[in-house]
Amino acid sequence: MLYIGIDLGTSACKFLLTDTDGTVKRTVTEEYPLSFPHPGWSEQEPSDWWNACLNGIPKLLDGFDCSLVRGIAAGGQMHGLVALDDSGRVLRPAILWNDGRTGEEVTYLNDMIGRDILSARTANIAFAGFTAPKLLWMRRCEPELFARIARIMLPKDYLVYRLTGVCSTDYSDASGTLLLDVKNRVWSPEMLSLCGLKQEQLPQLHESFSPVGTLLPAVAAALGLPEHVTVCAGAGDNAAAAVGTGTVGDGGCNISLGTSGTIFISSESFGVDPHNALHSFAHADGGYHLMGCMLSAASCNKWFCESILHTDGYAREQEAIKTERLGRNPVYFLPYLMGERSPVNDTNARGTFIGMTMDTSRADLVQAVLEGVAFAIRDSFEVAKNLNIPIPRSNICGGGSRSPLWKTILANVLGIPLDIVKTEQGPGYGAALLAMVGCGEFASVSEAAKALVEVKDTVRPDPDLTARYEEKYRRFREIYPACRELFPKLL
Repeated sequence: MLYIGIDLGTSACKFLLTDTDGTVKRTVTEEYPLSFPHPGWSEQEPSDWWNACLNGIPKLLDGFDCSLVRGIAAGGQMHGLVALDDSGRVLRPAILWNDGRTGEEVTYLNDMIGRDILSARTANIAFAGFTAPKLLWMRRCEPELFARIARIMLPKDYLVYRLTGVCSTDYSDASGTLLLDVKNRVWSPEMLSLCGLKQEQLPQLHESFSPVGTLLPAVAAALGLPEHVTVCAGAGDNAAAAVGTGTVGDGGCNISLGTSGTIFISSESFGVDPHNALHSFAHADGGYHLMGCMLSAASCNKWFCESILHTDGYAREQEAIKTERLGRNPVYFLPYLMGERSPVNDTNARGTFIGMTMDTSRADLVQAVLEGVAFAIRDSFEVAKNLNIPIPRSNICGGGSRSPLWKTILANVLGIPLDIVKTEQGPGYGAALLAMVGCGEFASVSEAAKALVEVKDTVRPDPDLTARYEEKYRRFREIYPACRELFPKLL
C-alpha cells in the first residue's frame, strides 16, 4: 500500500509518497507566495495551498498505481487563522504564525486577563503568533468580517476540509491556538467566551492519527484517487516533524532548522514551564511536549543570501568560512527579523548586526547569521536545562540541517550530539506515518517510528570548540537586553 504525507509550509507545500516499509518513492514541491501587507504582518491565500494540492498530488502519483493509495495526512504551519463564512468561503487572507500585528491583543491577554489565568486555562500565555490574539485583532479591526465567521480553521485543517468536507483539527495543532485546554484536551469555554466565539465555530478535535473522513467524489476525480482513501487529522508541523524523526514517547528531543527554529521535547506526561517561556502542547503521538520556537531561523540565511547578497548559492557562501574561524567571529547577529517568540516574547525585537569593523568580511557576516540562529535556539535549550530536563542529544531536521557547517556550529553551541535520520523529510514523513497508524498499519505512533525511523549519521561536538562557543554565547546573551528599549523607538 501507499501513503501520502503533506508538509504545508510557509513558502511551499511538499508532498511525499511512501510505501509501508517507509521507503520514500517520490517527493514533489509546489511553491506559493507570501504577503507582507504592512511591516510585521504576514499573510497567505488559502486558495494557494489548495491549488498546490491539486497540482502536486497528481505529479506525485504519476506512474504509480493510484488504487494502492490508502491514506493521507498533513503536517502544517501552526497558529494561522483561516476564517470561513457560512458558505465555506474564505473571508480574508490567512494571518500566519509569524505575523506580529497583535501586540495590543497580546498585552491585553497577558497583562489584563493575566498570565496565570491563561496558563491555568490553556497551559500557555499569549504570543503574537497564536490564533486567539489574531481573533481579538480581527474583532477589533475588522468587525464586519469577524461577525461573518462561521468556521475557524488552522492551515492544514483547511486542506483536510477541502479534501473531505469535514471541519476537524488535532490536539497538537489546536494547542497553539490559545483556545485549547491542553491538559484536558478540550476547547476552553472561558477562552471561547473571551474571544467572542461559540463552540460550533471550532472544528472537532481528534488525535493526529485519527481518521476524519474520505475524499469527496469531485476531489478524488481531480486528484486521480479512489474515493475511499482515508484522510487523517494530521498534526502541527513541529509535532509531525518530531514523529518523522522518531521523537516520540518520553525524553526525546528534536531541533528543526526550518523557516522558524524549534526545540521540541517529547513527554508521556503533561507539564508546564512555570515561566511560560516554553510552550506546553499536546503531541501527535498521544502524549505531550514542551517547545521553544524562534520565528526566524533558516529564513535568516535565506534573507541574507538572497535579499542582501543577491545569491542563492548558500553552500558557496559557507565555503569561505574556515574551520579555525568557528567560535572566533567578532561579529554577532540577532536573528529577530519578524520579532521573536521564545523565550523573549517581543514583537518589537529586530534583527541586528553588531561588532563589525573595517576588516569585517562577507564570510564573517554569513557566519554571524548561522551562529546567531544557533545561539537563539540555545536560549530555549537553557530554559529546558533550568527546568532540570536532561537533553543529552537531539535529532535535527529542516532545510537548514542540510548544511554540514550549520550542524557543526549548532552541535558545538549546544554541546550535544545531533542525530540525522535517514529520511530527512520531517513533517511530510511524520504525516505519512500518522496516516499509516490511522489506517491500521501500526498499532501506535511509537511503534511506527520505531519500525521506520533510522539514524544515519551523528554530528558530535568538539570540546575545544564547545568551550569557545560557550564564551561567545555569554556575550550574545548581553546584546538583546542592551537593545530592548531601543527597538520600539525604531518602529
